[in-house]
Amino acid sequence: MTAIYSVNAAPVPNWTPPTVPDDTLVLKGRHARLEPLFADTHAALLYRAYVGHDTVWDFLPYGPFSSSSQYHRWVRDMEQDPSLQFYAVFNIETACYEGVASFLRIAPEAGSIEVGHINFSPGLQKTRAATEALYLMMGWAFEAGYRRFEWKCDALNAGSRRAAQRLGLSYEGIFRQATVVKGRNRDTAWFAAIDAEWSSLKEAFGAWLADSNFDADGAQQERLSDLTRLVRVADDPMGAAE
Repeated sequence: MTAIYSVNAAPVPNWTPPTVPDDTLVLKGRHARLEPLFADTHAALLYRAYVGHDTVWDFLPYGPFSSSSQYHRWVRDMEQDPSLQFYAVFNIETACYEGVASFLRIAPEAGSIEVGHINFSPGLQKTRAATEALYLMMGWAFEAGYRRFEWKCDALNAGSRRAAQRLGLSYEGIFRQATVVKGRNRDTAWFAAIDAEWSSLKEAFGAWLADSNFDADGAQQERLSDLTRLVRVADDPMGAAE
């Protein structure tokens, strides 16, 4: 599907900038719980989930980390960065901390917020907890009053691009030579959802997460990407979502 965007100069009456997420915000669903990330609480447990799986760091500008103490220092630095709000993802089914994600590029005056720094361990990937964690972040953002929810990734990261589209975020293009990461060029793929789409996306997530959508072996009956397809205004030319 080719993106066709119209110029939108509609008034935004009674606009009030939303609140900024902070280190008191806890998001809880049926499968996942997101807690503000703290080095002393979470770093050692998260490092244990990542150790031996260095490929999870391939498209991130940092990592892999050679020791738990090195990862602890990195988490502490992120914890102290006022432009980021990281969360540790607790998988309720396994009772383990298995990943992180962050709000960033938080611009309440524009009503825009990004989700990024997503790093889910192999144990969390492709689970209901992983999907619900991102659903909870998206839901908090729109229900807090944000107008735009962004996702950016390395254009070579096919898995991240599929994930963004699967979650209902529309493809918005490639920023060429956006930055340099680990000594190589990075083109950046952009995706976003807007507040007008949230009601339909929320319904799609609810249908996908429902117990009735999974058989006795845990296999999905209907794909989330199929449920979000009608909401997306533009599809990624790289390929279909999972």
